Amino acid sequence: MIRYIFILLFIGSVFPCFSQKKYTLSGYIRDMRTGENLIGANVFDKNTFLGNVTNKYGFFSVSLPEGKYTIVFSYVGYNSMDTTFLLDGDKKMSVLLESGTVLEEVLVDSEYDHLENTQMGLVSIPIDQVKLLPRFGGEVDIFKVLQLMPGIKNGGEGSSGLYVRGGGPDQNLILLDGVPVYNASHLFGFFSVFNDDAINNVEVIKGGFPARYGGRLSSVIDMTMKEGNMNKFNVSSTIGLVAAKVTVEGPIKKNKSSFIVSARRTYIDLILKPILGSNAFNYYFYDINAKINYIFSPKNRIYASFYMGRDYFFSGNKINRISTLKVKNSEKQDSTIYVSYNSDSENEISWGNITAVLRWNTVLTPKLFHNLTFTYSEYNFSSMAKQTIVSENTTYIDNSYSRTEYSSGIQDLGLKTEFEWDPNTHHSFRTGGNVTHHTFRPGVASQSSSFKKDTTTGNSQISAMEFAFYVEDDYKITRRWRANIGIHTSGFLVDQTFYKSIQPRISIRYLFPLQTAAKVSYSSMVQFIHLLANSGAQFPTDLWVPATKKIKPQESQQIALGIVKEWKNNTYETSIEAYYKTMNNVIQYKSGASYIALTESWENKVLAGNSTSYGIEFLIQKKKGKFTGWIGYTLSKTERVFEQLNNGKPFPYRYDRRHDISVVAQYQIKKGINISATWVLSTGNAITLPQEKSQDHKTVNTTGLSEYDLIYHPLVERVQPTPEFSDLIASTGLFTKYDTKNSLFYYGSVNSYRIQSFHRMDININFTKKFKWGERTWSVGAYNLYNRANTFYISLEYTPDNNPYFLQHSLFPIIPYFNFSISFK
Repeated sequence: MIRYIFILLFIGSVFPCFSQKKYTLSGYIRDMRTGENLIGANVFDKNTFLGNVTNKYGFFSVSLPEGKYTIVFSYVGYNSMDTTFLLDGDKKMSVLLESGTVLEEVLVDSEYDHLENTQMGLVSIPIDQVKLLPRFGGEVDIFKVLQLMPGIKNGGEGSSGLYVRGGGPDQNLILLDGVPVYNASHLFGFFSVFNDDAINNVEVIKGGFPARYGGRLSSVIDMTMKEGNMNKFNVSSTIGLVAAKVTVEGPIKKNKSSFIVSARRTYIDLILKPILGSNAFNYYFYDINAKINYIFSPKNRIYASFYMGRDYFFSGNKINRISTLKVKNSEKQDSTIYVSYNSDSENEISWGNITAVLRWNTVLTPKLFHNLTFTYSEYNFSSMAKQTIVSENTTYIDNSYSRTEYSSGIQDLGLKTEFEWDPNTHHSFRTGGNVTHHTFRPGVASQSSSFKKDTTTGNSQISAMEFAFYVEDDYKITRRWRANIGIHTSGFLVDQTFYKSIQPRISIRYLFPLQTAAKVSYSSMVQFIHLLANSGAQFPTDLWVPATKKIKPQESQQIALGIVKEWKNNTYETSIEAYYKTMNNVIQYKSGASYIALTESWENKVLAGNSTSYGIEFLIQKKKGKFTGWIGYTLSKTERVFEQLNNGKPFPYRYDRRHDISVVAQYQIKKGINISATWVLSTGNAITLPQEKSQDHKTVNTTGLSEYDLIYHPLVERVQPTPEFSDLIASTGLFTKYDTKNSLFYYGSVNSYRIQSFHRMDININFTKKFKWGERTWSVGAYNLYNRANTFYISLEYTPDNNPYFLQHSLFPIIPYFNFSISFK
């Protein structure tokens, strides 16, 4: 069947070539001021609307019959340009577009026109627009802007984690210049690792995945780094409430080669050190982005990019105490002994990513573009805890020490080759393959002390090979019908076990009159790696592990359909999309298990289950004018099933939120002054809370039962609700009495309670002024403007008379912030 489909596609692609002599217009579209490639820029004939878009490297290729054409070049936020000429042979063009003097385009736009594109679950956000929106602590965060889109949820208050259509953070393929980034968070998840000053383009795909992407189930977040100004040097710097950053870019050889280096670092440690002391607390994170590129010829170009980021946390405690003791000697006379006690304890945690890319672009023919890429990616986590105790008096000295170290991580080496072929205006073919060598380190701990000899425990290093090959065709069947059809094949070799997969992908669009399009898509995805998470949010202690003979790869099937409409000259756009997704072989720790117990293999500490997610996403946008913005709403449900949990019955995923609303507004008050605000509202996270307790756990038979599976017993008494806490947690109240020695909890159904609904408003104002020497911007605003006490977590506490109750903990009150940036030409 697949063979016949591709034979028909090939015939469809070559048949139009015989009907009339055609020539190819090809080249690059770049920013006039900086020389940066413009990704997803439109190239089309003004009369027939036949055309194409630029790829990730700014390259385009359009084949048209011989004749006279007016070709339009356009890009979001740039002044359009058109040129009229006679196409009587293959032509090459280098197009420079000028940024608009007043940016009036949409905050969020598709790769190109939503009506033309076959995909609906695709979003592209211009970085210049990201910088105008409110930010957490004054720090621009790309991921927090993505959380404002339908179908993309955050992990909780302040979190930068992304949960897309019922998936977890490990199911997002996060690419930086084509290289996977495994842990995308700083400050335990409150900031993402991506510096906006170093990023050129961000594209997110939630459904209808093209065949060129693979290896994850829920989304693709594809980020491209800036390449550096090819025309002149530029230095910019930003100082905010949390961090400072500096960016330097410029030509190595004008119009031939350029570079960019951008660095960011927090200064929390510098502020707290004089207050707490250098031995009490220390935390900071930093990241560095660097890229160079060189144009050898109009057909050949080489890129090299690098990223390194790291978090470092330290806490220490020193105790120095001298005391005196009065004792009687052998002659029963009083004497004084001086006792000295010195304790020095230290705890260090460090984690971070490194990525590197070497890429060669070549234009083999005006219709054929090739890309060869070498990639390296590494994520590692390490922790250390040590304590030294020295105790002495007039008669003896006692020294003791203990030290524990733990480390885990993953390392990738990859090679990728890609071809893009545009034989005519009806077909755009892509094909390629890649091979990746994975090295997993699931966790190793070493211990040493003065009381026992050194020991090392943990899971051994695991190596695996991953292979992939794909072919896809974007086929313009007629003016109204268009399809993207492809096949992604992959394989995974680990411990003499080989998994293989064939994943069909198809997206179809039908264009109605009155600027309306209907779209439908089907995607099959396979993921060969897993993330063992100790908590809901992605923490540095989470472990990346491979599929093995015992642990199967994750699989998903997703169907989506929707309608998009534009009106009033593309000023407004509305869309509605429904999806249904199943995921198999998702894993999680067994109850009570974690990464700490290294004497047992990680394979024996996990459960495998299935997940179902479905929902409807609404989006309405105003895309032009001084006032722009959007309203997004998601109605969804996600359930998971594990045979050994909840009696095998479905339960809500922790981040299942039935309702999720986001409102984003931006207003250009006047030239140089912009105000923006966001408001979000969502159903609270699902959590598990105790429902019953026993008076005497010895009388309750719990053999073979986990804490989630305790059956009802006559000696187990019901938890009685109390009015004081009914507003906090519905149907949850106080225990009548609690005794730590004689109690056993019954938790009932997994995730059967909801925390309070989450809502928050943020605001930001930018004051920008241009000078002959450059530009400066003041940004002021507030996070959580009306001081909403959103729930961060719930704990079980006790009254003075030992009555237990549930207590809500909030994390962030209103947080005013400022940000000052300056740029020198």
